[in-house]
Amino acid sequence: MVEIFALPTGMEVLLKDGRDRLQRMSVRELMTSGRAQVIPNRTGPVADDPGDLATVMLATLSKAEKAEVLERASHVREMLFGYRSGTPELPGADEPRPQYSPDLPLARRYAAKASELGIGVRTLERWAMRYHADGEAGLVLQKGSSRTDGLGRADPRWVETALEVMAEYTEESQPSVKIVIERVRIRLEARFGADVVKVPKRTTAYRWMEELERRQPTFRLSTKRNRDIASRPGGVYGKLRPTRPGEYLLMDTTRLDVFALDPGTLQWMQAELTVAMDWYTRCITGIRVTPVSTKAVDAAAVLFQTYRPQPIGPSWPEGAAWPDHGIPRTVLVDKAAVDGPLAAAAGPAMVPETLVVDHGKIFLSEHLLSVCRRLGISVQPARLRTGRDKGPIERFFKTLREDLLQVLPGYKGPDIHTRGVNPEKDAFLFHHELEAMIREWVAVDYHRRPHGGLLDPHLPKFPLSPVKMFEHGIARAGYIEVPRDSNLAYEFLEINWRTIQHYGIEIDSRRYNGDALDICRDVTSSHGGRAKGRWPICTDPDDVTRAYFRDPVEHRWHTLWWEHAPDLKMPLSDEALKFARQLAAKRYTYPNDKLAVGLLLERWSLGLGNSLSERRMALRLSREQLGEGLPGAETEPSVATLPSVSRILSLPKEPAMDEAVQCATDTEASDDDDIDLEDLNEELGFYATALKDVDD
Repeated sequence: MVEIFALPTGMEVLLKDGRDRLQRMSVRELMTSGRAQVIPNRTGPVADDPGDLATVMLATLSKAEKAEVLERASHVREMLFGYRSGTPELPGADEPRPQYSPDLPLARRYAAKASELGIGVRTLERWAMRYHADGEAGLVLQKGSSRTDGLGRADPRWVETALEVMAEYTEESQPSVKIVIERVRIRLEARFGADVVKVPKRTTAYRWMEELERRQPTFRLSTKRNRDIASRPGGVYGKLRPTRPGEYLLMDTTRLDVFALDPGTLQWMQAELTVAMDWYTRCITGIRVTPVSTKAVDAAAVLFQTYRPQPIGPSWPEGAAWPDHGIPRTVLVDKAAVDGPLAAAAGPAMVPETLVVDHGKIFLSEHLLSVCRRLGISVQPARLRTGRDKGPIERFFKTLREDLLQVLPGYKGPDIHTRGVNPEKDAFLFHHELEAMIREWVAVDYHRRPHGGLLDPHLPKFPLSPVKMFEHGIARAGYIEVPRDSNLAYEFLEINWRTIQHYGIEIDSRRYNGDALDICRDVTSSHGGRAKGRWPICTDPDDVTRAYFRDPVEHRWHTLWWEHAPDLKMPLSDEALKFARQLAAKRYTYPNDKLAVGLLLERWSLGLGNSLSERRMALRLSREQLGEGLPGAETEPSVATLPSVSRILSLPKEPAMDEAVQCATDTEASDDDDIDLEDLNEELGFYATALKDVDD
């Protein structure tokens, strides 16, 4: 410890230690150096005072209490200085009064004020001491020593044990307050001994439990909500802050709260919605509704829509179309093409940089991850069971339910407690119709109205819709250059590594062939690693009738056809073909794919697809839109072209099956164990009537 001996100048001090040695030091170094510690002046307030701030103490008083404190302060000032205001410059009407004249001794003024107020002189001395220390806030009467957390005089050990027991019910069913209090008592006796920790009375324990409910929700909210609160991080919440369109793309899947109809069996079926959202603008860039469950190819199709927005519907209003953007830097346009009709997009085109997804299998599949690697998109998985990491898209699902889904027939509510008696009786929407409604609502309503989560810090009161925020982002971040290659859709297909033989290629016992394979037949591929010696073949799991090959010479994409594709008039999914093979294997010793497909189509045409897996496969085949919109791909047939629907609507029937398949079917139909076709046709009359009512 040293002593400031002298101040030679205003900027320096002279220090002297215990051995009378002198040292010169600047004032700045003395005050800011870690070698010195400033001892605060205890006559005034300091930052580490245990009491509350003066403003806090006065703000907690009622009007009557504040008036009482101000009156008490005026008495103290009159006693100390002779004037109620505390200064002779602001005297009252009759001030100074004779008994409080500043010329009188202070002891006489104390005695006069004690006689006037009817209190002791010692009390006045304490008032004066507090007034000198804290001003008017020092005259606030202390209201006991109760705890500030609402637990009164609760033993800290009882509080700690109660919170411990309540936390153990986070993953359990909701308990009663009574059983928790009893478990706390038993645990305290086992941990500290009997009668060591004082157990509160019943009413007091219930009141304390009500206070602890704020820290560890257990009794009042639902168990799902309690688990969500318990999973909150203990520190400061982090947040990704996008600064431009496309920086973060959110993608998630939810089960819709609306029943939709299976066009093959006219029975309700659950639907799932997969959505991609740009975080900066809150624009929905991809939408896909799938029956029963979502596959990796569906997630890839939604991501593809971010690059290639879907066209607007024929009946949409003109304002729903987005302006063209993402034009290449160099483009040659035919003058005659400028005057022709252009297909307007239903949403914005984006080039995502980071894809934020959860840990679902479809989002972390090799298919989607390989697409992201090919396009230079980094994948950021959210934390497990932390929906707030994708908060904007979770909020969109709620908005969709409240603004659109709940007004549709077949709405069943978000949980079993909000479900009607029989919501599926009103369902008449097909899945593709439900998707079309969601697309139109997003383009016409959601994208055009102000969004509460969109804000420009420079204009905090200016309402911003996703469309306006997108324009703001373009003006802020600049030009968006979207890949314009017409073959981009092939990048989103699954890749199968196969050798090319003289008969073509084979994928899951399916043989594909085409003229494009001529230059590579019986040729070893130059690819190495796990794919050494094999060629990449792209396939669409929703349509196995064709595969796609990119030749190594001209680097052009070519379509390879399945050998049984000419017998089909509609796409056939991979899982449908697997089911058809199992169906044929149960009936025949040596079935082939042609026979298996024929049996499957006959089964669906007779309305026998009653299991959940069969209905899902049939429904996927009935979709009116393609997942990726491949260049030159034929349009999928409408729902009315399905054999089952054609029979119901009395439309022209499909061409007859192969004679071998027909004979096999007739043979099986003659068995006693099979269903009589005439009886089945009578049952199908119900569906014809139902469809007629729907059309009306």
